[in-house]
Amino acid sequence: MTREKVERKDVFWYIILRLIILTSILVSAVIIQFAGAAVFSIVPIFYLILVSYLVSAIFLLFFSWGKHYGFQAYMQILFDLLLITAFVHISGGITSSTYFLYVLAVMAASLVVSARAAYLTASLSAILFGLLVDGTYFHIIPYFSPEHAVRLSLGSVLFTMFIAWGTFFVIAFLMNYLSGNLKKARAELLRAQKELIIKERLAEAGRVSATLAHEIRNPLAAISGSVQVLKNDLRLDGEQKELMDIVVRESERVSQSIDQFLDFASPVKPVFSEVDLSGLLDETLKMLRGSGELNGAILVTGNYAESGVRLFASANQFKQVFWNLAKNAIKAMPNGGELTIDLMAEKKTVKIAFSDTGAGMTDEDKAHIFEPFYSGFENGRGLGMANVRRIIDDYDGTIEVNSELSKGTEILITLPLKKA
Repeated sequence: MTREKVERKDVFWYIILRLIILTSILVSAVIIQFAGAAVFSIVPIFYLILVSYLVSAIFLLFFSWGKHYGFQAYMQILFDLLLITAFVHISGGITSSTYFLYVLAVMAASLVVSARAAYLTASLSAILFGLLVDGTYFHIIPYFSPEHAVRLSLGSVLFTMFIAWGTFFVIAFLMNYLSGNLKKARAELLRAQKELIIKERLAEAGRVSATLAHEIRNPLAAISGSVQVLKNDLRLDGEQKELMDIVVRESERVSQSIDQFLDFASPVKPVFSEVDLSGLLDETLKMLRGSGELNGAILVTGNYAESGVRLFASANQFKQVFWNLAKNAIKAMPNGGELTIDLMAEKKTVKIAFSDTGAGMTDEDKAHIFEPFYSGFENGRGLGMANVRRIIDDYDGTIEVNSELSKGTEILITLPLKKA
């Protein structure tokens, strides 16, 4: 029971709502009494409400303790059911309409705890109300007041009980349906907010990247060119030549980073055509083998070579997608492993799956994988997956990331089939 996730704020508002309802009942009882329309004494109601206030104060103390909110919620629901049963008994039992208060307990259980708790509360409400009605009808439980002892037929009693029971369970079903939709809407809203934050960061990173790249690119090219001229013109010993090579190599690395920045911030207007995704993948893998990054320690498998999947898209954009996905998979398997690439053409979608047997990702890495400048790899620039995300978003596609530490990662891209 206590393992169900109960929010702290929900427990607090449950206590406050009870106090509001108790106060409303007290005020209503006083008004009815002074109006001369009361069918029961206000004194027992007063004492019952006083006890309820005291118990609510105890619940507030437990709430301030800050532990076991699920247990607290269930205890409050049980107390409320006993309290409502006492109200019903005092106000006339089966002849009273106050049994509608059970409905409030069912609603609270659904909103505060869970759908299961709502059905449990409805069941317990039916049991308590049934015991009270049967007990008074068969004179096992004495009527609270002699004027309540109205002789009713068994059929009338059973009819009232079944109507009440049906109401309890119908309310439980409706509340669970509504609260389920509310929780789904809340989850969708949180997901949308997260997506919006990522997109805002992407936009901001794009603006910064474009400015930074243009400021650095030309001076860097001048430095690299000057060093190469000096390297060719000067007589250098082995160590000096090695230092020159380092300068040139690192300049090229920074230049590649700047190119990534520019692709991210100011992508070239894509040229669309019907492209063979299998051919693009094969070309990308050949480039990685040629550069030595995809060596014999990594086995590439999957149906990509013979799938023949075609898509109306930009070849350059999907080269970027395949390059970044393959590079990440290779980095995740420094000691070798298996990279599986599958292309699947369905009725209305195309699916691209990259699966590796590498190190996997933490929950934090998965949460931030598409954020610019966040990288789970040492010396990573954090722009590869941001670029992939931007491109897939442009095609109204989705990206699903499944990963566990030490068990590898699967990136599944789903794209709608679009024609020229």
